[in-house]
Amino acid sequence: MADLFSLKKRVVLLTGASRGLGRDMALTLAAAGATVLCAGRTVKELEATARAIGRKGGKAEVTPLDITDEAAVREQVETIIRRHRRIDVLINNAGIIYRQDIVDTPTDTFRSVIETDLVAQFMLAREVGRHMLARQYGRIVNISSVMAILGRASVAGYVAAKHGLVGLTKNLAAEFGPHVTANAIAPGYIRTELNVALQQSKPFNAMLEQRTAAHRWGTPHDLRGPLLLLASDASAYMTGHTLVVDGGLTTILA
Repeated sequence: MADLFSLKKRVVLLTGASRGLGRDMALTLAAAGATVLCAGRTVKELEATARAIGRKGGKAEVTPLDITDEAAVREQVETIIRRHRRIDVLINNAGIIYRQDIVDTPTDTFRSVIETDLVAQFMLAREVGRHMLARQYGRIVNISSVMAILGRASVAGYVAAKHGLVGLTKNLAAEFGPHVTANAIAPGYIRTELNVALQQSKPFNAMLEQRTAAHRWGTPHDLRGPLLLLASDASAYMTGHTLVVDGGLTTILA
């Protein structure tokens, strides 16, 4: 059964690999046997991720990339194809969030989130998808959020983008089948350095423990199994699906 979840000899392009969930995903994918192309804008942090993988005997390469730069996306994908001859798995993980009430949010700020959290995923899936379709194999995994199911004040751009990413995932599945699958993961509240303020808020923690069936925050470890499922052949008959990994939060709140 372990072979079903193996990524041996697979080439994985992972965006947002420099820290947080992305770094843990990179380590997880490499541990499953993949060559992980760690993409992002901060080269020093990407190098730290690659070194961490190397220390564990895995394979990783630093892949500098601004996912909002369409020309750079095209060029980097072509460079990867020339070097590795394929991209077997695309993990669209990179994203940003701004916290501001709608009435105070400039249009450019809202647009920036949509460009980074939705349009960039579309561009990467399109450019990588062409090669996957030609090879008749591929796995696309979009990292969405429970904010694709719920709404929350002060993060309108993020909520809108994550809702859109679920729709994009369905369209990718419809157009790219049968050999290329497209699925999404919708994590709940996961402890990372990006949400330390929420972790330190006693009222928020009390709400989370009360309204989450698991009665706790999630950790990056909680996403490892779902990630390997959707990136591997174990999910060959799954496509267009959003896998919610939230400790039961949306079950109780929805």
